[in-house]
Amino acid sequence: MRTGADEAAAPKYAHIERERRWLIDPTRLPPLPADHVLIEDRYLAGTRMRLRRMTDSGGGGVALKLTKKYPADDPLARAIVTAYLDEPEYALLAELPGTAIVKRRYDLVSGDLTYSVDRFEGALAGLILAEIEWPDDRGLRGLPAPPGTIREVSDDPRYQGGSLVAHGIPKED
Repeated sequence: MRTGADEAAAPKYAHIERERRWLIDPTRLPPLPADHVLIEDRYLAGTRMRLRRMTDSGGGGVALKLTKKYPADDPLARAIVTAYLDEPEYALLAELPGTAIVKRRYDLVSGDLTYSVDRFEGALAGLILAEIEWPDDRGLRGLPAPPGTIREVSDDPRYQGGSLVAHGIPKED
């Protein structure tokens, strides 16, 4: 649910995405299920927009979308706008200059919670991040870290997709 402050900060038609993210140690990650979603992101050059193809390994089909996330003072709550696309729209936008990231997303169930675990491929191979979205701020801030966590990176912009695609895996201090 949006608050009045959220409404004032969010562009028209945007919703607030409440999300936390963690860096995961691959040696401490519990076994993941075989089913996953292949995510192919293309960060469009000179913009804050991401073109995404999501392919469900279990035969659930393909989703195509264009997303823009807006800067926010609170890294756990940012305005986001998404448009779902058809194949011709996606193909047209995919011709724009940009840089790609590929990852596989798995569900990790821990107690009553389900985290999304992203295993990156290509130049980002070896990087594993977990994330969870939550409908309210108070509940989000109270969630425990998932198994295998090294540290929370929700407030570390180096672990945002646009930064990863531009600079690669951040060096840990």
